[in-house]
Amino acid sequence: MRTRLCVGLAVLLVVASVGPIAGAAEPPTAVDAETTGADVTPQRADPDTDTVGWEGGYWHDERVDINQSDGLSDAEIDAYVSRAMARVEYIRQEEFDADVPVEILSREEFQQRQSGNATSNASFDAWNDQVWEALFVVGEDTGANTALQSASGQTTAGFYAPADDRIRIITDSPDSPTIDNATLVHELVHALQDQNDNLGERISSTETQDGDLAVDGVVEGEANYIERRYTQRCGDEWECVGTPSDGGSPGEPPNLGILLTLLQPYSDGPVYIDWLRERGGWDAVDTAFENPPESSEQIIHRTDDPPTPIEYEDRARNGWETFPNQGENGSDTVGEASMYVMFWYQARTARADTVPVQSVTQTTGPLDLYNYDAEPSAGWGNDRVFPYRKGSGDDARYGYVWVTEWDSEQDASEFVRAYGAILEAQGVPEVSGEGRYVVPDGEFADAFRIDRSGTRVTIVNGPTPEAVEDIRPRAANGDGTAGGTTASGDEATAASTDEGGSTGLEAPGFGALAALVAVLAAVVLVAARRRD
Repeated sequence: MRTRLCVGLAVLLVVASVGPIAGAAEPPTAVDAETTGADVTPQRADPDTDTVGWEGGYWHDERVDINQSDGLSDAEIDAYVSRAMARVEYIRQEEFDADVPVEILSREEFQQRQSGNATSNASFDAWNDQVWEALFVVGEDTGANTALQSASGQTTAGFYAPADDRIRIITDSPDSPTIDNATLVHELVHALQDQNDNLGERISSTETQDGDLAVDGVVEGEANYIERRYTQRCGDEWECVGTPSDGGSPGEPPNLGILLTLLQPYSDGPVYIDWLRERGGWDAVDTAFENPPESSEQIIHRTDDPPTPIEYEDRARNGWETFPNQGENGSDTVGEASMYVMFWYQARTARADTVPVQSVTQTTGPLDLYNYDAEPSAGWGNDRVFPYRKGSGDDARYGYVWVTEWDSEQDASEFVRAYGAILEAQGVPEVSGEGRYVVPDGEFADAFRIDRSGTRVTIVNGPTPEAVEDIRPRAANGDGTAGGTTASGDEATAASTDEGGSTGLEAPGFGALAALVAVLAAVVLVAARRRD
């Protein structure tokens, strides 16, 4: 059940796409051939049998008589969709088995459906809130469910629903609808995936946030890859239907940390698909769809390295307990992509000395929208977030244990340093080698403990220092305490040290951030759309 990243949309894969963040390359847009002089093959005879590159009476390189300035008629939609299907077939070299219905849905109706599908599981909501709070993306004054719904409700332009095999286009003018070329092609790729490889089963097969992002790296990566190849042909090789601008304002932007997290498969996925094709053509993509990667790290760095296993034994006391029916045995894995977002978001919103704010735009090629590779999150080996609770209802209190594993001790030290910078930005007077910290106020006001042992870093969070010690009693000489033992040795002594006799927490203050302030103060959301 894909509820972590797609709250309210059941198994629908819905990922927000923001407009260009300052400095990022913009993808090409579909244009009208009549204004560009594209050389388009004239109408020719239909084939004797269905073939790749032909659908519903249209070859992939034929013109269609469509004008969206006054909205699309039913006949125009049929022609538009048929030729787009032919073009997806031509690029993907794979045949559609059946027609793909396209339904127009008003934004108001979509938002009503979204609200109706929203989770009513209070236990899940409380669990998920702690996961996003651990990432310093959604604080205690806003529920993660609310923030995710806000992002999807404002920016969705269309989605493919595996449950009923159809595309739904979201519009503010359902009586005179328009359809963006790229959105239509993107959703048709999902329809093709569903017809040939059971998309619904694939996108509902994971139990963690990072698992979702990894699967989406293939699912959304292929859709975005084909969309890009399509739009590159518009104007020079293919006539493409022009989409009039609605001239509207995107309104208040959603939480940018959530948006950047959800965008990761759209950004790094096409690069991953290109890498797969270089290794083994479309057959390699088919194999990855059947056996998708396990982590966003594999998508970001284009590697087959599996995550390092993490074992965990609960030893909470005094009424603190996990959420055993949520995630994987009560835990979630957020992964490298979400960790990068944590550091970027806190740099942008709190001026934490974590990563350069402009690092998000430092991409490696035209297929890559945004960058998710930075020192504090690179070297990720694995992680598990265990949310905890004590009491119920209005009297409930919450915390979490976040166990992280790193490829090397240097990687662990860099993570700890940057995490300490977040705590400083949140108001901790000094992040030193003591391991215990209190954020005094604000949406992330809580007590924290950081335990370090070699390549493992464990963060314990609770409403008070006493609660932190109850949630995860500090290990004695690395052998556990009366509160229990750990099979994985995830904590060491009271102030375990790394090389040089420190905890790696000597983070600089805000002075080093001066040159980065306001680099991303404004995020442009023009023509923002959200796809599935």
